[in-house]
Amino acid sequence: MNPMGRAYQNRKDSMAKTSDAKARVYSKYAREIYVTGKSGGTDPEGNLALRSLIERAKKDQVPTHVIDKAIEKAKGVGGEDFVVARYEGFGPGGSMLIVDCLTDNANRTIGDVRGCFTKTKCKLGSPGSVSHLFDHSAILVFSNDDEEAALDALLMADVDVTDLECEDGKISVFVPHTEHFKARQALLDAFGEIEFEVDEVQFLPQTTSTLEGEDAQVLEKLLDMLNYLDDVQNVYCNAES
Repeated sequence: MNPMGRAYQNRKDSMAKTSDAKARVYSKYAREIYVTGKSGGTDPEGNLALRSLIERAKKDQVPTHVIDKAIEKAKGVGGEDFVVARYEGFGPGGSMLIVDCLTDNANRTIGDVRGCFTKTKCKLGSPGSVSHLFDHSAILVFSNDDEEAALDALLMADVDVTDLECEDGKISVFVPHTEHFKARQALLDAFGEIEFEVDEVQFLPQTTSTLEGEDAQVLEKLLDMLNYLDDVQNVYCNAES
């Protein structure tokens, strides 16, 4: 398949530069683990989304006690009631953003998110205003160079493969988000134990652009402000600064 050079983000990297930012990364993971465990069960063997999330958290050096505490909390009766909230907006220089949140108070969250856009003279859009220019994709990256075997395994398992790239001894697989665990299992069945370097679902921009000067500074400020919000889990953007 022709490599498309899809730009996915190593999303927590840019945040984890200071101890305060690390604490925020831990908090975001804890919330996501709690919600995933609450909705699909707290046994990682029976909840593939939780298992994948825990593996990713460990890779991002989230302490075990943070993970365990979130799972224990999810086992409890009642507790906080988080829902997924997704907002779309327009940044500087024609850039577009999708902001994924987990919130227990949607009014507070949209107010906080809108405030970030307003303070940077950017604009929050309506649902669907930018998401049609992104692909909701699962990404699996692992060390191997047998591109043909990987593609065969996925096709044999009837996985709808969007793209598959092989570069520098690494295979990157892109599939629709609904095919995430089917694709993951097909690769494990074919190659045995795999340590996935990337194993997650993201919104991938169909085209990307690079901002410079003041636009780049405004975008960086907007992203920093959004990532600072406790309710924000991930921000996807079609531009780089």
